[in-house]
Amino acid sequence: MKKLLFVLAFMLLNAPVYGADIDILMLNKQDKERNVYSKPIVNINVGDTVNWIAKSKGHNVEFIKRYGVPEGAEKYKSRLSKDAKYTFKVPGIYAYWCTPHKSMGMIGFVIVGNNKSNINLIKKIKFKGKSKKIANTLLKQIEKQ
Repeated sequence: MKKLLFVLAFMLLNAPVYGADIDILMLNKQDKERNVYSKPIVNINVGDTVNWIAKSKGHNVEFIKRYGVPEGAEKYKSRLSKDAKYTFKVPGIYAYWCTPHKSMGMIGFVIVGNNKSNINLIKKIKFKGKSKKIANTLLKQIEKQ
């Protein structure tokens, strides 16, 4: 009996831990907004995966170079009109946009592990066009969280 309990405890302690999956739709239109991600801000844990689903054609996901990811995070850019997924391993804020629609306001943020230590770098990103106003609004929301 003791051996059985030991084996069960060992199996439970060594069982793989799987992260959660979060879906974000890439859309031409949502409500009255055009070229948007269905969830502009998501909060996840380290090890969680975000799935960007191409509900509309012509969109992708690109982590914003230089200031858009925490130190040690990988670069990422998906293909146009294709579903994309990324498993987040480094805590911090990830800023991303749709490459063809970045100046039209198609931007988003993933906050990993409730870590906002790189927010001052995120604020250095040169958003253009409609994205500038949207980024300011979203960053204010992130600071309040």
